[in-house]
This record gives sequence, structure tokens and C-alpha cells, in this order.
Amino acid sequence: MKPQDNGNGAKTQSSYLQHLPGLYRDDEFMGQFLIIFESIMEPLENTVGSLALYLDPVVTPESLLEWLAYWVDVALDTTLPLNRRRELVKAAAELYRWRGTRRGLTEHLRIYTGSAPEISEHVEGMRLDQGTKLGSNTQLGGSGAGDHFTVSLELDDADGIDIDSVRAIIDAQKPAHTVYTLQVRHKQ
Repeated sequence: MKPQDNGNGAKTQSSYLQHLPGLYRDDEFMGQFLIIFESIMEPLENTVGSLALYLDPVVTPESLLEWLAYWVDVALDTTLPLNRRRELVKAAAELYRWRGTRRGLTEHLRIYTGSAPEISEHVEGMRLDQGTKLGSNTQLGGSGAGDHFTVSLELDDADGIDIDSVRAIIDAQKPAHTVYTLQVRHKQ
């Protein structure tokens, strides 16, 4: 049985009747009685029906973004533009996958700052160029000297990026045994 309309937009029969045994489907009172429950459940059904949209950081309401970030263990800087915050939450799983690597740190800083950093690693004693001759006494690297890297960022002055937050990201993403130097240049 289809829901009926009384002409002014109000239903006279509930669509829930179709889920009842045939004996009750033709009962007018039952159809009107179930409208009460249908009116209570309809907003809940609509919310559950669109739950995937609430869990998608690209389209979720801004008020739920911080909640989603908490679920994926991303600390959001509320001073960042909304699109960058959304991108950080969306990329959280991929960032965790590459945590501790140059690729992971580069991507995390690119999303946070809007500018791709240049990361260079320093290894004492390792110099390979056109004048290098490999032989039996060639030394590549030194003992324990390869644990330093430099992160160079070029930022717009208008970005308003908190350098302490950049340092916190690097500290959280770098391998524990390494040290780094942060160089920040501002675009003119």
C-alpha cells in the first residue's frame, strides 16, 4: 500500500504498512498510528542514510572535522585554511604509511604549509661526483655521521604558518635517531 496524502501535504497512511503482514496493511487506524513512529524515525533514517558524507573529510561539516581528525590522530591547527585541514585529515592514513621517510615528511609539510619542502641528507665522507674514483680504499660514509638532514621551506609571508608547529611536525615524523636543521625563507 502506498502512503496517501490528504491534499495539504500531510500523510494519512504510513509507508511502514508495507512491512507488516497483509492482515494489518488495510487497517486505516494502523496506518495513521504508524505515522507517529515514521515522523520520529524519518530524521534518523535520513542521517543514517547520509552517514558516509559525515565521515568524508572533504564534505563533512566544518564542525565535525576536528572530531574526524581525532579519530585518525591528526592534530589540527585551527589557524590553517579549511581546505588544508580537510586535506590533512584525508591524507592521514597515507601519511602514517610513510611516517619516518623523506616522502612522508615532504607530503605532510606540503599539506601543512602549502609549499613543498626541500629535504637534503648529509653524510660525512660521502662525496660522489665526476672526480670520484672508486677503489679498494674508498670510504663511503662515516661512523654515525649520516643522521642529520636539512629541511628548507620557502613560504609566503601571508601564509601565517607557525614555525613551532612546523618543528613539531618534523619532530613527530622524523626517525627518532636523527637530528635536523630547519631553514625558512620567505618569498618576496
